[in-house]
Amino acid sequence: MTLTTTLEAQLQANTARATFTALRCKECGENYEPKAVHVCEFCFGPLEVVYDYDAIRQQVSRETIAAGPHSIWRYRAFLPVATDNYIDVGTGMTPLVQANRLARRLGLKKLYIKNDAVNMPTLSFKDRVVSVALSRARELGFTTVSCASTGNLANSTAAIAAHAGLDCCVFIPADLEAGKVLGTVIYSPTVMAVKGNYDQVNRLCSEVANTHGWGFVNINLRPYYSEGSKTLGYEVAEQLGWELPDHVVAPLASGSLFTKIHKGFSEFVKVGLVDDKPVRFSGAQAEGCSPIAQAFREDRDFITPVKPNTIAKSIAIGNPADGVYALDLARKTNGNIESVTDAEIIEGIKLLAETEGIFTETAGGTTVAVLKKLVEAGKIGSDETTVVYITGNGLKTQEAIQGYVGEPLTIEPKLESFEQAMERARTLDRLEWQQVLV
Repeated sequence: MTLTTTLEAQLQANTARATFTALRCKECGENYEPKAVHVCEFCFGPLEVVYDYDAIRQQVSRETIAAGPHSIWRYRAFLPVATDNYIDVGTGMTPLVQANRLARRLGLKKLYIKNDAVNMPTLSFKDRVVSVALSRARELGFTTVSCASTGNLANSTAAIAAHAGLDCCVFIPADLEAGKVLGTVIYSPTVMAVKGNYDQVNRLCSEVANTHGWGFVNINLRPYYSEGSKTLGYEVAEQLGWELPDHVVAPLASGSLFTKIHKGFSEFVKVGLVDDKPVRFSGAQAEGCSPIAQAFREDRDFITPVKPNTIAKSIAIGNPADGVYALDLARKTNGNIESVTDAEIIEGIKLLAETEGIFTETAGGTTVAVLKKLVEAGKIGSDETTVVYITGNGLKTQEAIQGYVGEPLTIEPKLESFEQAMERARTLDRLEWQQVLV
């Protein structure tokens, strides 16, 4: 059989059958049918999708993946959808940017930014998880979908539901950033602004899900939804030339994204797409909502819930569902979990923008600030190939940096006015550099 014939056979197999078989409790191992259920009825542990990796190995190769769609669906065999009727809105395959200027500033040699600030359609990594969740929701017969959100998830759920023709009702905290509210209502869902923090919103949504029978992407559809984050691992491995990095730095909210990137790497190893190697995992939290970082610092194996108080609202989850699994991953891979102040988050946003031309929201500012903190503490080696995950766009959280960045120089439409303004700007630059040197 020729290489071309083999590739055609694998592509055909990839469209012929589902590769997931059940849901399984991460704690007690009890199996469930792959329906809209997310918690074990025996031990209340979270459920995860179970795959037939022998079937995946027969369906995929580096060549079949490269020949697939330029989206997360090139990895369809690794995702929990039963048919080819998935929702593809161009999500995924975001740039892996070699961040040379930021690397030099920090003293690193091999630094990459995985830039989901330009993910489609709503400029955050949540488009990945929602594309998978709504594809599965449609297979399970749901006609109304919903979510509890700190902003980005509401944007994604509303947008992708609109594309798929599904009814949508989303729940957000009432004090959410204006850009994220606007980025949801534009798609004409029903939006419920709840007077409370995310954890209160989430509790309400659990009641609504049980009462109304809707498909909540991060509640009863959570096992499928969370699998979308694995694609951030797949893409990095593929974009690095089918190799794994040495170190990953990613934001921590519920902890799911962090653990699913690791699962993505592990699955590629399991089916022979990449060689196995140790990858260190380090997590980033805002000091005003850092329950996982606190547990890591105090060497605890449990999470104490906190009340969020930070500008980084997109990762402000005070009672993280997957926090203990994120703790375990950081420890077993010799990684770290750190937190930074709101002031450091703002500086992280500015640092990434002025070195690499990437405008990230507060979650990305948190991640860059933690990267800087870990490098300065000697916890990331200068020779490590390090990948930093930027999960959202700065246009969504402009309020966070207002008053902390420069203002335009207003001039008359005359050359003399321009020259005077340029001289003032140069003087200010010299003063800033002198302050840095001091």
